[in-house]
Amino acid sequence: MAFTRATGKHRRPGRAARTTRNIAGMAAATGVVVSIASPALAANEDSAATTDAGLTRALADTGDRVADNIVAQADAQEEAAEVAAARTQVEDAAVKSAEAAKKKAQEERRKAAAEAAKKKAAKARASRSQARTTLSPSGFVAPIAGSYVSTGYKASSGLWSSGSHTGIDFHAASGTAVHAVGAGTVVEAGWGGAYGNNIVLKMEDGTYTQYGHLSSIGVSVGQKVSANQQIALSGNTGNTTGPHLHFEARTGPDYGSDIDPIAYLRSHGVSV
Repeated sequence: MAFTRATGKHRRPGRAARTTRNIAGMAAATGVVVSIASPALAANEDSAATTDAGLTRALADTGDRVADNIVAQADAQEEAAEVAAARTQVEDAAVKSAEAAKKKAQEERRKAAAEAAKKKAAKARASRSQARTTLSPSGFVAPIAGSYVSTGYKASSGLWSSGSHTGIDFHAASGTAVHAVGAGTVVEAGWGGAYGNNIVLKMEDGTYTQYGHLSSIGVSVGQKVSANQQIALSGNTGNTTGPHLHFEARTGPDYGSDIDPIAYLRSHGVSV
């Protein structure tokens, strides 16, 4: 009667197992000590252990390499970020430095322009002052050197009894030197009511000039003076709202005989 082996339940042993059983059976049959087969079994076990250890070591090495790669990538990314940050800082610093240099250059140009304008204005003032303190061809000068007319002739205001200005005012701080506009003789020197301390000169051409609101008088009646001679100091006496020199040109020595003082001075070559 033939026997068949059931499938699935009983499988054929592996070669190592079969060899071990055969050796054991032979030893039992012949009386040989079973330990004779031990070296082969130990070798198989050592081989399996060696295989497992190698696999474990290979897996460990692979893990180490993966970890090293990850760390290297992280280091590279961190270094790239640091380089980018440093580049940004350098670029920002360069922009700020350029802006600062631009502002500095603009400020220097502004200062240079202001200084140039200041020098130009000073030169113009000096030129005007020189012109006013230098005798004109007809031998006349302005009464205040380097000044200007602050109130014109015939200006309207309730400050004057006539309702209008009978002369012109030259800008001048108290104590500024007042000069005779031309050669003449002093016909009045003293208090002049609304004019305060004043001087009236009879000019050599027969006209008259008057200087008012003086702080001090340096000439006396009957004294002859030359053009550009200092005769007084400007001030704030009489009817005035502040220090200045009131100047009149007249056809006679008294109030009410006034003529246009700017036209008078210009007719004698004085630039006002």
